[in-house]
Amino acid sequence: MLEDTVDRLKGVGEKFAADLELMGIRTIEDLLFHLPFRYDFYEVKPLAEIIHDDKATIEGRVLYEPSLSFYGRKRSKLSFNVEVEGVAVRAVMFNRAFAKKHIHADETITLTGKWDAHRLQITVDNYKMGEAGAQAEIQPIYSVKGNVTSARLKKLMKQALQTYSDELKEILPQNYLEAYKLPTRGAALKTMHYPENRTALKHARRRFTYEEFFLFQLKMQLLRKIKREAVTGNAQQYDENAVQQFIQSFPFELTNAQSHALQQILADMQSPYRMNRLLQGDVGSGKTAVAAIGLFAAVTANKQGALMVPTEILAEQHYQSLTELFAGLANVVLLTGSIKGKKRREILAALKSNEAHIIVGTHALIQDDVFFHDLGLAIVDEQHRFGVEQRRILRDKGMHPDVLFMTATPIPRTLAITAFGDMDVSVINEMPMGRKAVETYWTKENTLERVLQFIQKHVQMGEQAYVICPLIEESDKLDIQNAVELHQMLIDYYPEQMKIGLMHGRLSSDEKEEVMREFASNQIQVLVSTTVVEVGVNVPNATIMVIYDAERFGLSQLHQLRGRVGRGDQQSYCILIADPKSETGKERMRIMSETTDGFELAEQDLKLRGPGDFFGKKQSGLPDFKVADMIHDYRALETARKDAAEVIETNALDNNPAFEPIRSYLESEGVYTLKLD
Repeated sequence: MLEDTVDRLKGVGEKFAADLELMGIRTIEDLLFHLPFRYDFYEVKPLAEIIHDDKATIEGRVLYEPSLSFYGRKRSKLSFNVEVEGVAVRAVMFNRAFAKKHIHADETITLTGKWDAHRLQITVDNYKMGEAGAQAEIQPIYSVKGNVTSARLKKLMKQALQTYSDELKEILPQNYLEAYKLPTRGAALKTMHYPENRTALKHARRRFTYEEFFLFQLKMQLLRKIKREAVTGNAQQYDENAVQQFIQSFPFELTNAQSHALQQILADMQSPYRMNRLLQGDVGSGKTAVAAIGLFAAVTANKQGALMVPTEILAEQHYQSLTELFAGLANVVLLTGSIKGKKRREILAALKSNEAHIIVGTHALIQDDVFFHDLGLAIVDEQHRFGVEQRRILRDKGMHPDVLFMTATPIPRTLAITAFGDMDVSVINEMPMGRKAVETYWTKENTLERVLQFIQKHVQMGEQAYVICPLIEESDKLDIQNAVELHQMLIDYYPEQMKIGLMHGRLSSDEKEEVMREFASNQIQVLVSTTVVEVGVNVPNATIMVIYDAERFGLSQLHQLRGRVGRGDQQSYCILIADPKSETGKERMRIMSETTDGFELAEQDLKLRGPGDFFGKKQSGLPDFKVADMIHDYRALETARKDAAEVIETNALDNNPAFEPIRSYLESEGVYTLKLD
C-alpha cells in the first residue's frame, strides 16, 4: 500500500526513517513523489553547440600524461590536454590528485564540467575513462537533508518503484490523457526518476504540470462555488436610472475598462450570490470612481456601503472626495481611530439607524461596537494590507454583504489566476483620457548635483518632490544611501526656506500620519522616505519622484513608487539613480525607463524575480508546486483553469464516474466535504 510507512522497505531502520521524516518523507507515496529538483545531462555535443559557461560533456583522446601541482594545504590542480574534433581542449581538475593514476595518454576519456569557450577549457566535475555511450545520459539530482545521502536515497527510490509502482492509480479521466497526449501517472512517475531521454522527460513533466495545476484549480473553483452558494438572498435591487444619472454627472467619461469592470460589479450586486471580487487597476486608472458608483448603487437599493482603507490620512482624503461627490444624494461619515468620545458615539448611532449611508474608515470599522443597519457593499482598498481575519470580520458585519477588494498592485494574469483562484477578477488596464504619463529617466550618482538643482527649480515653481532610498540607517553590509544620512545632506544643501521631511518605518503610526499631513499641505516641500510611501496619500502637487539605489527594488515596487507622482495637471518626473552591476539590474532600469504600463511591468518583474519574490515568500499564499512553474507553464495553467471551471459548473464530480478518483483526492484534502456539509 502507498500509505505504508517507509520502514517497510528493506534497509530502513528507525534512525533512517526518522532522517527521512525530516525531509517530509513518511510514507511510500511521499518517497515516490520526492521528485528530482534537476537533472544532469551527459550527452556529448559538438564544441560549436556548447554555450560559454554552461555545463557540458565532451569526449576525446588524452594527448599526454596529466601534470599535477599542489598549492595551499592539501589542495591540488590536475591539468591535461584532450583532442576533441581535432582541437586541443585543456581539462582542469581541482583536488583530485588520485585521478593522475587513472588518466593516461592516448586513451579515450569522457569529461563533464563547466565550459569556457574563450580559453577552450573545461573545469571537470565528473570524468569517465572510455566513451560516453556506456553512461546513462540523464542523471536525476535529488534534494537531501541531514544524514540522508543522495546515493542511499537513489537506492531506496529504486526499491520503492520496483515494489510499489503498480499500485499507483490513474487520477485523470482517460479522455484528458488522450486529448492532451499525456502519459499515465505510473509511467510518468517512473520517467521522472529514470528518464530514458529528453523527450520522455518532457512529456512526464508536462503530465505532472497539468495534474498539479488542474487539482489546484479544482480546489480553488470549489471554494469559490462554496463561498458563492453559502449565502443566497443577497440580490440588491438598485435603481438603474439613478445610477446612470450619477455616472453622467461625472466631469469625465468612464474609460472602456472602467465601464466593463463596473458592469461586472453591478451584475454581481444584482445576483442572489455574494460578490467576492478583486478589482485590480494601475495607479490612477480610476478604481475609486468605479467604487463610488458601486457604493451609490447600494444606497439606491436601501443598503449601506463601507470603504475600508489602510491609513487615516487616506481615509480622510476619500471621505472629502466622496462627501463632495454624494452631496445631496447620500450621507457620508468617517470613522478612524482618532475619532473618539461623543463624535464616535454619534457616528455609530447614525450607522445603526441608517442615517449614515456610506462609511469610510480604517480598521476602526471592524471593531466590536460598530453595527450597521444593513450593509450591502463592503469595499477593501489595497486589500493586501489587511489580514484575512480583518477582511472576514468586515464581511460578517452585514447581512452577508457583497465584497469588493481593490488593489493598485498590478498582478500578472498567471499570478491572479493562481493566488486569487477563489475570487472573480476585474481589471482596469487603461488610463483616463488626457492623463500625462510620468517621464522616467535612469541616471548614475555622479549626476546627483543636476538632480538636486532640478528639484530646487520645480520647488521654486510651487511643486514638491519625494526622494526614496532603501534603508533607514547606515548598514555595514550594504553600501546603500540611507534615509537619515540623505535627509541631513539635503538640509545642508538646500536653502533654509525649503523644508525637508523624513519618513521611515521606525516612526510610529501617528508620526507617519503627521509627516504625510505636512507634506500634503505643502509645509514640507521635499520628503525623504523609505518605501513606506509606496501605498498612501494622494498629493497632486508632488511632481518629482527620485529613487536612490533603484536597482535594489523590483519593477512592481518601482512602479508603485512612481505612481505617487503624476496625480495633478503638471508634467511629472521619475528619476532612477542606479549603478546596477548585474545584467538583470540593468534590464530592470531599461524596462522602467521605457514602460509605463503596470501590467506589462508586472509580467516582466515576474520573469526577472519569480512568484515568491513578487508577493514576498511569507504571505504569498501561493502553492508550492513540485513540477509546475507558473511563469513558464502559464498556458497549461490557463487550460487547467478552464477545465476545472467546466468540471465544477457541470457537476462532473458528482455525475461522472470518470472523476471518482479526483473526488476521492479532494475529499482526502478536506475540500470536497465542505460542499457536502
